[in-house]
Amino acid sequence: MLVLTRRSQQSIMIGNDIVITILEVRGDQVRIGVAAPRDVAVHREEVFAELAQANQSAASPSPEALEALGRLLPSEQQSPDPGDQRDPDDQV
Repeated sequence: MLVLTRRSQQSIMIGNDIVITILEVRGDQVRIGVAAPRDVAVHREEVFAELAQANQSAASPSPEALEALGRLLPSEQQSPDPGDQRDPDDQV
């Protein structure tokens, strides 16, 4: 971790297009401004962790959803339709 000392109204550059500016220091609080391109997501750490958890939950199906999907899919025990099989020597 890089540790820097900055005063109010001083900035830190990250790469060529992200600027972190110390706006105000008041007691144990520091106000920070972040100037970054629109395609760069900037979040407080606790908000980022919450978003990551919500995304993980949304991407993980519930057991009930998996069971319902299993009822919709055809059983693997059924034989395929013989009309769907092709001879590998046939050219299309």
